[in-house]
Amino acid sequence: MQIQSHEVDLSTPTGVMRCYVYRPKELDAAAPKQYAPIILYSEIFQQTGPIRRSAQIMAGHGFVVVVPEVFHELNPIGTVLGYDNAGRDKGNADKVAKTLEAHDSDAQAILDHLQTLPYCTGRVGAMGFCLGGGLAYRAAMNPAIRATSCFYATDIHSGMVPSNTGNDSLTRTPEIKGELQMVWGKQDPHIPPEGRALVYSTLVKAGVNFTWHEFNGVHAFMRDEGERYDAELQLLGYQMAIGLFRRALY
Repeated sequence: MQIQSHEVDLSTPTGVMRCYVYRPKELDAAAPKQYAPIILYSEIFQQTGPIRRSAQIMAGHGFVVVVPEVFHELNPIGTVLGYDNAGRDKGNADKVAKTLEAHDSDAQAILDHLQTLPYCTGRVGAMGFCLGGGLAYRAAMNPAIRATSCFYATDIHSGMVPSNTGNDSLTRTPEIKGELQMVWGKQDPHIPPEGRALVYSTLVKAGVNFTWHEFNGVHAFMRDEGERYDAELQLLGYQMAIGLFRRALY
């Protein structure tokens, strides 16, 4: 399936947010609302090459994919951080500077925009990697999100991203009503076994409909740049996510 892309700037309570939209070219004007949308959350580096390719892969399988600039209020539009020490330090500083509540309002702005697109169905999914995995988990608390796929989601277990007391993602887990898919690397130092165990027990206690997948992989094994990349696990990861969204959103 061939795809096309465009950019859209959305108004949020914390400023203008640039989003990158990828969707199938094949649109039937006589059959509106053809494709289910997915919000795809990036790592702390925003829309890098690997994130863009992830969005293109998902769009090529029949979804409208929206990639927001997760730190839009802290950087000029179009900012992409490097996969190096400077980029990591800046991204981690931005993560601490932005509250979860600001991410919540970002998600709502995207959801509102999706309702205006004639080729989108009303069944929305969320997906993300690293920081984006945690943001996808957070987005799943919005009742409009029907299915969510989180890859090595950071900060859920530790609550590092600032929030008002009692509004952290772990505490609000019972609000997740759609289906959840959690994917982890066993050798990931950012989410140790005890952190994964805490997330798992919280999901069970909350009665969330979820699946849990742990692989022999390090952090960022889905990223097709650098020494952490695992092509076999990446392929399996996309198959799992596509399977979830096709089943839950169509």
